[in-house]
Amino acid sequence: MPAFDIDTYVGRSRAVDLAAIDWAAVPRHPVPIGALRAMRFMQDIESHTIVYLRSLLATRAIDDPDVATFLACWVYEETFHGLALQRFLEAAGVPVGERPLPRGQEPWSKRLEAAATAMVSKTWPDFCAVHMTWGAINELTTLTGYRRLAALTDHPVLADLLDRIVLDESRHFFFYYRQAEIRMQRRAVARTARFLVDRFWAPVGSGVQPDAELRFLATYLFGGPDGRAAARKVDETIRRLPGFETVQLLEAWMDRHNRHAIPPRGGRNGHGNH
Repeated sequence: MPAFDIDTYVGRSRAVDLAAIDWAAVPRHPVPIGALRAMRFMQDIESHTIVYLRSLLATRAIDDPDVATFLACWVYEETFHGLALQRFLEAAGVPVGERPLPRGQEPWSKRLEAAATAMVSKTWPDFCAVHMTWGAINELTTLTGYRRLAALTDHPVLADLLDRIVLDESRHFFFYYRQAEIRMQRRAVARTARFLVDRFWAPVGSGVQPDAELRFLATYLFGGPDGRAAARKVDETIRRLPGFETVQLLEAWMDRHNRHAIPPRGGRNGHGNH
C-alpha cells in the first residue's frame, strides 16, 4: 500500500457537513424498521468513540506522534458521525433519547478490559501493532456496514449522508491498515498481535450495546448472499496483513452467534406490517 500522509490527512480533516444534507426530505422517503434499529446502534457506537479514546490515552498509542495526531482527528470526525446519524433519526421521527446507562458509567467488564489493555501496553513495546490491526478490522467492518445499510434502504438522503461518513471511515481504515502492515513486518510482533486478535476480538460495539442488538445488526447487514459476500471481503482484506493469512473474523463470528437469528421483516418508519 502507498504511504499515509498524515499532514495531508490533518489538512483535510473536518466534521461531516450537516448543513449540506437535505433534512427536510428525510420523511418523504420510507425507512425500513430494521434500518432504523441498525442506525440507533450505529449512532450509539459512533458517539461512544470518546470513551474508546479515554482507554487509548492510557496506552503507548499516544507516544507515537503520527498516531496521537491521527487519534485527535479520528475522535472529532467520529463524534460528528454520531451527531449526523442522530439528526437523521430525529428527522425520520424516531429521536434517539437518553441512554439507559450514561457513558461515564461503563460496566465493570469494560473498565477491566481497559485496565488489561493498559497493562499489555506497558509490558509490550509493540502494543501499537495490535491496536492498529484492531482499528483496521473495526473501521473496515464499519464502513462496509454503512455501505450495506445504504444498499438495503434505498433512501436518497441517507445514501448521501452515508457516502460522506464512509469517506471518513475509509481514510481511518487506510491509516490503521497501513500502520498495522508496517508494524507487523517482524514475525514475533505479528504472532503476538495475531494471538491477541484471535483470543479477544469481537465486532465493534461488543459490550457497549446489548448482545441481542449486536446479533441483530450483524444479521441485518451481513445476512443473505450479498451480506455474506461483504463480510467475507472484510475477512479477506485483513488476511493480507503479515501473520493474518488464516485469521477467522466477521464471518466466523456470525457463524458462532447468528445461527438462529432472523431479522424482522416489513414495516416502515415504525409503522406497517408486522
